[in-house]
Amino acid sequence: MLYQKNHELVMTPETTRVRFYTSYDNGSYVPPHWHRAIEIIYIQSGSLSVTIESHSLELMAGECILINANMLHSTKCTAPNTAIVFQIPLDFIETYIPNIHNLLFHINENTNDPKERTKIDILKNTMQKMQYANDNKPDGYLLRFNSLLFELLFQLYHNFSTQVLHSDFSKKKKELDRLNPVLQYIAQNYNRPIPLQEIADVAILQPGYFCRFFKNTMGTTFLEYQNELRLSHIYQDLIETDDPVNVILERHGFTNYKLFRRMFRENFGDTPTNIRKAISSNP
Repeated sequence: MLYQKNHELVMTPETTRVRFYTSYDNGSYVPPHWHRAIEIIYIQSGSLSVTIESHSLELMAGECILINANMLHSTKCTAPNTAIVFQIPLDFIETYIPNIHNLLFHINENTNDPKERTKIDILKNTMQKMQYANDNKPDGYLLRFNSLLFELLFQLYHNFSTQVLHSDFSKKKKELDRLNPVLQYIAQNYNRPIPLQEIADVAILQPGYFCRFFKNTMGTTFLEYQNELRLSHIYQDLIETDDPVNVILERHGFTNYKLFRRMFRENFGDTPTNIRKAISSNP
């Protein structure tokens, strides 16, 4: 089964209808995106920087975060980490929770309330059991995994959800649905200059209105987003290849080297050469 993750199609097996895997990340940068799925990231070693809407935090080993469907978010990994990544499409959940579009989910890792901490610990324990079944595949593992999956959905529904107005979700969904083909187009053409009129035509909007719409919805300008996407590809090539930096920049269409260095330092706190050395020394 396929569901849309911004401009990226993600496969979910028919046997579970969710995406669940153990992630081993040596370094990555994923610019702002959203998907019609609830996502839980549970860091088991290392750390991960996560930004949801305008709120940023550093997720440490032993901590997890829940990202609601249709929430703009980005992630940044500058040192190796291991994590459970769990994505639950809304189309799957609404079969069992019909009012899912009126619910927001939240896991508060900062709570000191003993009851809340116990609920979070039980959730994490359930995910670890799912991880064991998924990674080791003992006899009957699908029965085990799916029984734990529904147990976790029950926990989310009863322990971590609050009701909100449907109209708030409806307005945001319409905005994101309109923006989705735009982001797909940028993803396919990010490594070349895209004229404003060209991208505005994709959105079927006048250029001036498109600029305001994009900034209001994404929290950044069209050009800034395009450069963020280029940066994510550049960072991946930087840590996965030995290609010279100038060759990587040219490959991904980043022609302003001064701007690139400034953006790179703002995002990763160092120069490309030093980042590459640091990553290679931590295999």
